[in-house]
Amino acid sequence: MMKGFLESVNGARHETALRVFMAIVLAHWAEHLLQATQIYVLGWPVPQARGIVGFFFPVLVSSEILHYGYALVMLAGLWTLRRGFTGVEDKRWWTIALAIQFFHHFEHLLLQGQYLLGQNLFGRPVPTSIAQLWVPRVELHLFYNTIVFIPMVIAMYFHMFPPAEAARPRCTCALHRRLSPAV
Repeated sequence: MMKGFLESVNGARHETALRVFMAIVLAHWAEHLLQATQIYVLGWPVPQARGIVGFFFPVLVSSEILHYGYALVMLAGLWTLRRGFTGVEDKRWWTIALAIQFFHHFEHLLLQGQYLLGQNLFGRPVPTSIAQLWVPRVELHLFYNTIVFIPMVIAMYFHMFPPAEAARPRCTCALHRRLSPAV
């Protein structure tokens, strides 16, 4: 059953799966940009700047459930959809995004573990990730999302506009395939 699902989302349904995945990614970006706007434009204190989901469900933000869940979805999505990237460049950039997201997920796992165990690392009063020792949490989330998103966008570009490679199968995501009947 899982093999059939993986073949489907990396084959005939790859374009649809990527669209759904990118919608999730962009929704998460919107949350972080709203949170940044709440802090830097509206002047809200960081604990009150929770984005739209955190505004209605504050426990999701304060307990790290929302961020850990998203990090897990991102990791699973990047891993699951990786086989659909069949070119050299698109697969390389997608894999870079996956590697960065793996570490990002690890950071969220550390935060979630501290929250659940009630024991914070580094003698900090709140759950703290490794990179958070040097970068404040809000800025760190924006940074991680950016360094995962940029290689994803580059991968999507090469996936949609593949360079001339030796007769590899073209995904339905490739725009030239829809625009030109000769391909």
